Amino acid sequence: MDVDSETMASVLRRLKRAQGQVGGVIKMIEEGRDCADVVTQLAAASRALDRAGFQIIATGLQQCALNGDEASDADRAQLQRLFLSLA
Repeated sequence: MDVDSETMASVLRRLKRAQGQVGGVIKMIEEGRDCADVVTQLAAASRALDRAGFQIIATGLQQCALNGDEASDADRAQLQRLFLSLA
C-alpha cells in the first residue's frame, strides 16, 4: 500500500505533535504535576497517534476503492488487520 506524500506530511505533523505531547507528559511527571493533568495530556497524545494511524489506513482504503477489482484479497485483509490493531 503506497501512501501519497500529502497524506504522509499530514501524518508526520500529527506524530510530531504527539511527540511534543509525550515530552510534556514526561516533564509533568518529573515536576510532580497533578495526576489528572498528566492523564489528560497522555490521552491527547494517544488520540494523536490513533488519528495518524487511521489516516494512513483510510488512504489505503481509498486506494483499494479506486482500484476496484485490482485490489487483492491480501490487501483487504492487511487493511482489516491494521484497522483492528488500532481499534
